[in-house]
Amino acid sequence: MVIHSNFPDFVLFLYVHMAFADESMHGSEEEVILTKMTKLFPGETDLKAKFEEAAAAYKKLDRQTVMTIIKETFKHFDQVKFAQKYKIYTDMYDIVNADGKIEESEKHALENLKAIIDLNAESKKA
Repeated sequence: MVIHSNFPDFVLFLYVHMAFADESMHGSEEEVILTKMTKLFPGETDLKAKFEEAAAAYKKLDRQTVMTIIKETFKHFDQVKFAQKYKIYTDMYDIVNADGKIEESEKHALENLKAIIDLNAESKKA
C-alpha cells in the first residue's frame, strides 16, 4: 500500500511515525520535525499546516497498515539511494531523542525502520 506520490511526503510520514512511536508526540519532537521539514519542503509556505495534516492522516491508520505502508513505499521509491535512506534513519534518531529520552517503543520503531532499510538494500543487491 503506497499512499505517497513523492519521497518528501513519505519522509514526513516517517517523521510522524517516529514521533508517535511512544503513543504521543512531544512538543520537542514536533519542533525537530518542523526544522527538518524546511529542507524537505523548501518551497512550502505553511510547514505547520502540512505537518498537522500529515499527523492527522497518520492517526487514522492502524499499526499494521502503517508498517505495510512503510515497507511497500520504501520498495516503491527504489531509486532513492541507500545513503539517503540512512540519513532518514539518523533523522529518526534525532526525533525520538528530542525529548531527552528514548522509550522502549521508540527503540523498537527505530530497529524496525533500520531492518526495512537494510532489507531493501539487500534485495537490490540480489
